[in-house]
Amino acid sequence: MDFEKLFQNQLDDLKAEGNYRIFAEMERKCGQHPRAANQGPDGAKDVTVWCSNDYLGMGQHPDVVEAMIDATRACGTGSGGTRNISGTAVQHVALEAELADLHHKEAALLFTSGYVSNWAALGTLGSRLPGAVIVSDSLNHASMIEGIRHSRADKVIWRHNDPEDLDRKLAEIPADRPKIVAFESVYSMDGDMAPIAEICDVADKHGAMTYIDEVHAVGMYGPRGGGVAEELGLMDRITLIEGTLGKAFGCFGGYITGSKALCDFIRSFSSGFIFTTALPPAVAAAAQTSIRHLKSSQVERQRQRAQVAKLRKRLTQLGIPHLDNPSHIIPVMIGDPIKCRMISDILMQDFGIYVQPINYPTVPKGTERLRFTPGPLHSDADIEHLCGALNSLWQQCALARQVA
Repeated sequence: MDFEKLFQNQLDDLKAEGNYRIFAEMERKCGQHPRAANQGPDGAKDVTVWCSNDYLGMGQHPDVVEAMIDATRACGTGSGGTRNISGTAVQHVALEAELADLHHKEAALLFTSGYVSNWAALGTLGSRLPGAVIVSDSLNHASMIEGIRHSRADKVIWRHNDPEDLDRKLAEIPADRPKIVAFESVYSMDGDMAPIAEICDVADKHGAMTYIDEVHAVGMYGPRGGGVAEELGLMDRITLIEGTLGKAFGCFGGYITGSKALCDFIRSFSSGFIFTTALPPAVAAAAQTSIRHLKSSQVERQRQRAQVAKLRKRLTQLGIPHLDNPSHIIPVMIGDPIKCRMISDILMQDFGIYVQPINYPTVPKGTERLRFTPGPLHSDADIEHLCGALNSLWQQCALARQVA
């Protein structure tokens, strides 16, 4: 059997479709976000990053950086293994308390990424609750889908952000079966938001547990950065809130929050927690510093929202097609994988602008896009440079304009 040929044939097919992923080699410069150096074939070139999930630049905030350095000097670099083997570091305990407080929950539990926290939590809930049915929004993230699949529980898919369809689907499930309604607050590709209150109303009506993924919202929304549920005053209605430390908090890792019994249940039965090396104490210390800062500081969020509004306004004025949504995510629609890759490459090579193309299977075929995430450290000049570059490319490539 020629395995190399089998591998290469599928890679060649992926390239022919325009969906082969090419990773830019980036060297980030501490204190200069969103600037970075792209290590290309002709050497390093300074670029402005427009697609980072470090939405507020907290990964380079001086206090966060110093917290990680101080903890590394005090504790070393690694955690030494799983928490079962090496014990729970005091930094883990402090961070979990910070997260529980952020979401007004009794407890929190750390994981090595937001992907793992979704996979582990949903996988454990679905497999350990007898007769459980997981009722999942049709556009839920791959990590949630994998967790549901791993659980082997029965699943029901409801139409995206449609509480009426959710109501119909829940009504078809016997009342005595545990039901888990799983959804996101901010959907990362379209940037739309869930109708959380209406979903909670339907879940309450049917005695269902609510599970919300706030990874693209924590740090960004709410008076203390607790997410969309906090901004709407709905955190108390959510059974389990899942989030990440790797986006707006600028660090690494994932977590869940909920009741003490719920978090202990996941801690005690989840293989994704039990058998995974714990976060390094230095990462936990940095994350706690970032969370604590964003609980009291509004500067980063206010500046970020101002820059999002400016970019949206300029794109509209130029007729650059982009999805209208209430979030910080601005998808500029291309609709073709080859053109999407080409425009991304030209922006990098000719204009010093880094934005990754988003192609299938991340988004459906025919909806390929560039996903921009303006941050508080993008200047007005950065926005004008970006819009000028896009305007030029729309003219050169004869792409359709969006009529305001």
